[in-house]
Amino acid sequence: MAWKTLDDMDFAGKRALVRVDINVPVEDGVVTDTTRIERIIPSVDDIQEKGGKVILMAHFGRPKGQVVPEMSLEHIAGAVADVLGLPVTFVNSDYGDAVAEMEGDEVLLLENLRFNPGEEKNDEGFAKRLASLGDIYVNDAFSAAHRAHASTEALARLLPACAGRLMAEELGALEKALGTPERPVVAVVGGAKVSTKLDLLGNLVSKVDHLVIGGGMANTFLAAQGIDVGKSLCEHDLADTARDILAKADAAGCEIILPRDIVVAREFKAGAANETLAPDACPADAMILDAGPATVAYICEVLEKAKTLVWNGPLGAFEIAPFDAATNAAAAKAAELSKAGKLISVAGGGDTVAALNQAGAADDFTYISTAGGAFLEWMEGKELPGVAALG
Repeated sequence: MAWKTLDDMDFAGKRALVRVDINVPVEDGVVTDTTRIERIIPSVDDIQEKGGKVILMAHFGRPKGQVVPEMSLEHIAGAVADVLGLPVTFVNSDYGDAVAEMEGDEVLLLENLRFNPGEEKNDEGFAKRLASLGDIYVNDAFSAAHRAHASTEALARLLPACAGRLMAEELGALEKALGTPERPVVAVVGGAKVSTKLDLLGNLVSKVDHLVIGGGMANTFLAAQGIDVGKSLCEHDLADTARDILAKADAAGCEIILPRDIVVAREFKAGAANETLAPDACPADAMILDAGPATVAYICEVLEKAKTLVWNGPLGAFEIAPFDAATNAAAAKAAELSKAGKLISVAGGGDTVAALNQAGAADDFTYISTAGGAFLEWMEGKELPGVAALG
């Protein structure tokens, strides 16, 4: 799908309504991680350099259409100004006057959009009120693109619209990974439950050449093949579904990679006594907490031949050692190949980012998405309303 970017728009003398994601963590009134604010700098700088004025729109938390004082964006306006290195004026509700009085390189930050019930209802009236403030709409919040809200969908139909730098970068990375990827393509999907990733697995088997299934999800697939997984986390009621996915993969010529050896323990705690066994040798009183070295060796062999990697979820109980070994080793291999220019690697999802950071591999991946839900829905093959509205 083609979408316009900042390069396609004339911002000279225009006001740009820029939808951003600055839903940052705050403790005791202090922003503890400014990453999301830092990521909007390229778009803000570009628009100003092209002679435009910037009006930032964002949500914060889940106030559900009510005014919740502790969720006011006023609390982070200072942090936004510090990170951008620009004067930032917070605007409570009287938007019009503040817009008319904008000066120089001043940036406006509108109050939390979700204080207005019209935002999450994708209300045309609220979108028109926002549209009256600007001349051009810029969406730089891929993480909110899976929501059809007033500021992501309705507004994009009311003004000339384009993707901001961050949104365009994200969409470009995703297109390279699953839209028109270089083959072979490998997907790594891990996590606790198959039930939360059914759509994802169903879409991937027709798109990728190799699908690595790890974490608790792998136990469900092993059990579906008649293997006793002891006390492991397992969704036994999804055995038929797991077998369907295996059959679909087989028909599509997609190799499903399940653990070739398992690491088991009797208790779930750091440093717990553990042993590495064949997949069908899990003792009745033990649980599978990681994939073993033979599995990792095979995954690394597959990655060596791959051109593209999409990663979502850990291969084991990565939160505690030694059950982070498989995730760390496979991530290190993917990072090494990416750094050498041999692999395009795209990863996303909360646990995934945490696991790759912990493995020290995140910096060498081609692209890390912090978008969570939007990244997952894109991997599931769903149309994202906020992206479709830019087309």
